[in-house]
Amino acid sequence: MYDAVTLAQQLVRMDTRGGAEKPAAAFLATLLEDAGFAVRVDEPEAGRANLVAVRGSGTPITLTGHLDTVPADASGWSFDPLSGEIHGGRLRGRGSSDMKAGVAGIVCAATRHAAHSPGTAVQLVFTFGEETGCEGAAALDGLAPSPALLVAEPTANRVVLGHKGALWLRLTAHGRSAHGSRPELGDNALVKLAAAAQRIHEHGDWPHSATHGAATVNVGTFHAGIQPNLVPDRAELTLDVRTVPGFSSADAVAEIRRVVRQCAAEEGAAEVTVERILDLPSVATDPGDALARELTGVLVPGAAPAAGGQEPCCATYFTDASVLAGKLGGPAVLLYGPGEPEQAHVTDESCSVAAVHASAEALERLLARWHERAGGRREG
Repeated sequence: MYDAVTLAQQLVRMDTRGGAEKPAAAFLATLLEDAGFAVRVDEPEAGRANLVAVRGSGTPITLTGHLDTVPADASGWSFDPLSGEIHGGRLRGRGSSDMKAGVAGIVCAATRHAAHSPGTAVQLVFTFGEETGCEGAAALDGLAPSPALLVAEPTANRVVLGHKGALWLRLTAHGRSAHGSRPELGDNALVKLAAAAQRIHEHGDWPHSATHGAATVNVGTFHAGIQPNLVPDRAELTLDVRTVPGFSSADAVAEIRRVVRQCAAEEGAAEVTVERILDLPSVATDPGDALARELTGVLVPGAAPAAGGQEPCCATYFTDASVLAGKLGGPAVLLYGPGEPEQAHVTDESCSVAAVHASAEALERLLARWHERAGGRREG
């Protein structure tokens, strides 16, 4: 039986950067089948797979993690992004913090618990494509309703009760092409959309949530033109908007449209169309929720969920909980994992080995408590 760090090393060495999650899903499926789980691997896209593993009877607790990672350009790293080596007490490699260490902790805790309490109702969900908009979670069906969902995203083994929403928008402006030597005959879409991009970037009046912090907007990409001697007749930019309770995606779209209309009126810029690319809602579990408080105390003895006065108590990133919560019937959502939020997506990503061990032990305590809540007794 693997320990959590060894399993995390194996997963980091599997290249799931930007896709090809199926080998990792198949590897974990074998481990879970050997532990007595009923396993389902779905491959809705070639090479990309979701894994659902269930065991026990009754109402399950659901634990989830994603198998994909963001890309890593090895030329900028001081070590191999797929090394999975241990150095200075840290596991190194792409996905070590986000979030293969969390996935390893779930699998190790679940298989160890199953060895002595096989009747505990547990549902494990491992997905593809979380980093690019939760496509894997969206493709899932047939999940058992669950009152609690633990997402092992990087929280440095702190319990947080939700995260911001994610709204990705595409803004497009159209102009009129002309020869680059006669720009006055054209209508430069790039310049006009650049004015809107600058106005959005400088706009500071975004709403603020006591629990989730401030809504944010990032100008992420800009594309225009074909070659230097043509006036560009089309320009496109994308925005990453992080929404918070009280500031929905509809509110965000309305405000973006207001800002670009104002820019067009003041600077004579072209009309800009606004199109949704991704729309994931924010997630928030009430800190006073009895189940959330109980499970938090198991994961971090003596701790309680962060209340509204401890700002922010939720993550800035999005997770599969935006999609899975609805498929599970509206569970209490807890984010808890050994990775460090500051390590997610960075060059030379790493994760504390001690935190990986501690997380696996905490998740095993969590499953033992779930067993107790169902009236079970230790078997074997």
